[in-house]
Amino acid sequence: MAEGGKILAEIVEEVKKEVKPGTKTSELDRLAESLILKSGGECSFKGYRGYPNCLCVSVNEEIVHAVPSEKVLKEGDIISLDLGFFYKGFHSDMAVTVPVGKISLETERLIEVTKKALEIGIEKVKPGNRIGDIGRAVQKYVEGQSFNVVRELCGHGIGRKIHEDPEILNCVSFDKATVDKVKFTGDGNVEIKEGMVLCLEPMVTVGDWHIKETQDGFGYKTKDDSLSCHFEHMVAVTKNGAKILTVVK
Repeated sequence: MAEGGKILAEIVEEVKKEVKPGTKTSELDRLAESLILKSGGECSFKGYRGYPNCLCVSVNEEIVHAVPSEKVLKEGDIISLDLGFFYKGFHSDMAVTVPVGKISLETERLIEVTKKALEIGIEKVKPGNRIGDIGRAVQKYVEGQSFNVVRELCGHGIGRKIHEDPEILNCVSFDKATVDKVKFTGDGNVEIKEGMVLCLEPMVTVGDWHIKETQDGFGYKTKDDSLSCHFEHMVAVTKNGAKILTVVK
């Protein structure tokens, strides 16, 4: 999985280079698929629950899983590139949000806060902690920066299947005032153990956290059409904490 994660990260870096004003999201998808096939792997997402493409491309208010199209990127947009890679019997999964040309200061801050939220979540990935520790840390940080975390979508375990247990929420509470008081329920109580491989993926919005389906029927967007940002890493749990697998180095 470390080998697959490294290859996936390299592919995402190549796709990122083509994000610029005038590019169609379908062009990014074709590039991602060609690089995956050239590497000897397969697209994890293509055909999964009927998804028609290799790359998920979510622009501005779109949060995750939007389908590539003839949509043309323009200056000031942001785009989430979410890509899954099946290699030697195991899946890898990662996502980044990329600016299209020059973006506003608020949008820059949204990206930085979401990146930091992922780092904060990863810090909680260590044996003996609970899955809910991740969501609590992410939610507390993001809301402290005056943004919101998406409650209705989550990260996940990963391995021979692209989505495995446990679910990894980016929150523990729907109410800011009770973040530190809520006890973990459901998957939040799952103990983090050495040998697990997890995908953490905070999704952060400028406005309200509620979501609705995108027109393509596969993706989700913010209900109030506010900007959204998404980052994801695949991490392995070691005795010393988290090892990020979706990195180039």
